[in-house]
Amino acid sequence: MRILGVNFARRHPLALALAGVVLAGALWSHPTIVDAVTGAVPGDTELTRPLLYTVLAPLSNVLDALTFLSLGRAQAALAVWAFALGAIGAARRGTPRLRVGRALLGPIGILAVASATVALPRPVPRLAVSDSSVTVLNYHAHTNASHDGRKGWTAEDLGEWHAAQGFSASYVTDHNVVFTRRLERPIPLLPGAEWSVYRQHIIALGPVREIDRERYQGDTPRMLGLFAELHRQGTLVIASLPEYWRNHRESLDAFVAAGVDGFEIVNCAPKAIGFAAPDRRDVIGLAARHDLLVTGASDNHGWGKVTCVWNVSVPGGHGFRANRVITRPIVLAQGDAPAWSAAVTQPWLMFRSLSWSERVSWLTWILVLSIYRSVPRRQGQRAGLGILARSITPGESPRAAGRPGVP
Repeated sequence: MRILGVNFARRHPLALALAGVVLAGALWSHPTIVDAVTGAVPGDTELTRPLLYTVLAPLSNVLDALTFLSLGRAQAALAVWAFALGAIGAARRGTPRLRVGRALLGPIGILAVASATVALPRPVPRLAVSDSSVTVLNYHAHTNASHDGRKGWTAEDLGEWHAAQGFSASYVTDHNVVFTRRLERPIPLLPGAEWSVYRQHIIALGPVREIDRERYQGDTPRMLGLFAELHRQGTLVIASLPEYWRNHRESLDAFVAAGVDGFEIVNCAPKAIGFAAPDRRDVIGLAARHDLLVTGASDNHGWGKVTCVWNVSVPGGHGFRANRVITRPIVLAQGDAPAWSAAVTQPWLMFRSLSWSERVSWLTWILVLSIYRSVPRRQGQRAGLGILARSITPGESPRAAGRPGVP
């Protein structure tokens, strides 16, 4: 294949390889969203994408994929990419100073992309539901009232963040701070708190009141006594990830006996997103046997622009069947894919989850940039679009400057 007389395959092997991966992802594709309990595609919900999100799909998808990395996989992926780009830059021909500059450019670029992932304003996908009677909820989110909340991240900011992604309402569960404000716009924000007690974070939802946390420190039995106190307040008690998974895996039956109302099974925080599939299945089985709620949590603290999970709450539902956890499959894979493989497996998971509109956007950008790079130009000049990229030396005719080789 030749474009403007230049052998495309020879000049652009990376572009061809990237286009091949984009298309290969369609052959081994997985759904954009699934039910975290059943693994099935939810027929009454869909993930819609703003036009700008799709137009900028290469940027949108990469930033989303970085957001959905577990902490260990994120560290491994960024380290590998920074090292690889630095090595490529250093290996290119040039003066020692130029090669050092190129070697530093790659890691700096990786740092810039990582910063953009958590702070860059951008369009995000939105969950759309066909049943108007259900409520799309978030059970766990933070404002700047939490010690680790983003500075300036107000309840109003949190409400707008949720509304943009299709949530109907969200509980506000700041660390050891009761949320008492009444906000109805753009969505209702509901009262809650996240109590930090002995090696565990407990999500309290509803009419929360202050507690003496010291009474529930020291050991697991004392911590479990908090459940009864919260029930006396009339609140719902949810065990948060990753603490019950890391610290109390052998005590989950005791959680049930103490009166826990449910367990998080998906949490978007980097330290919690690596919940392994076998552990998740065990907790889902435990919740099903005892008719307990299972939930997903954005655990948003003001960092990052996109959620990995939504809860579809069924009106009048109770216990295990009262809520459906809708999540991105790339998230469910984080606990099972080795951390060292993240630099390769995370892009592949991303390409497998693209919609066809996103694939077309990727291919269009690859083609446009390849054409840009393929336009004939005089030796020594940088890539550009025709005469717009060329300089005309004094005494040289535009015709000669635009057509190399013309006398």
